[in-house]
Amino acid sequence: MTEMRPFQIRRIFACCLAFLAALASLPGTALAEPVLLPAPYAQLEQELDARIDFETLPRRAEPGINLVAPIRDGGAWLGERLAGQRVSGRVHDGLHGTPALPLSVRAGAPGASLSLAYHRGFGSTALFPLGPVGFPALKARGEGAVAVLFDHGQRAMGLRIHSDYPTPLGQARPQGTITLTFYRADGHVIGQIRRRLSGGVNELGFRRAGDIADIAAFTLTNDDPGGIALDDILYQTAPMAF
Repeated sequence: MTEMRPFQIRRIFACCLAFLAALASLPGTALAEPVLLPAPYAQLEQELDARIDFETLPRRAEPGINLVAPIRDGGAWLGERLAGQRVSGRVHDGLHGTPALPLSVRAGAPGASLSLAYHRGFGSTALFPLGPVGFPALKARGEGAVAVLFDHGQRAMGLRIHSDYPTPLGQARPQGTITLTFYRADGHVIGQIRRRLSGGVNELGFRRAGDIADIAAFTLTNDDPGGIALDDILYQTAPMAF
């Protein structure tokens, strides 16, 4: 067996380092840094100056107000999907396709877009994404998709999601998952996060790696058996405030 000389060992080691550095620079590799980081919701409440809380419309009990068009709240637009995307699904909405430019939001089919209603779990008005069954059916409330488009790029955002009411009698349904997809203004996907929900209110926060203020929009879908409701979306009103 031939013994390796020191300079040969150093050369092999240098080649390995160069290979790992090149691999880490490629998008989508295991060595790439995460582009979206979890952030405590309570901390974002202190950092960010704006909140979408759906309290501008009259308070109505469920099934609430059926929205037939995108809605404007503060510095954001909300709809079912981004223009250019397609919706499919028999129980829960799924989103497919590439967003059209410039980014804009679109409402869903009549009765299958969004609704607003008083939510006793939140103790306030909340947003219900409506599924394919359609308004005002109970089975439609919370099974749909949501798209939010901000006026300015965001470096962080937060939201609260209610997955299901507690069931004191009988067996509770298992909680499902949500999928959040974040987009730049050019339609490029920044990243996607899939998160399993817990029962009741889930407070979620996300921060862009490097504090890059390029989150122009996000979409949200879910497969929760009981459906979801959204409230208190946190964001920043102006880029100069970062």
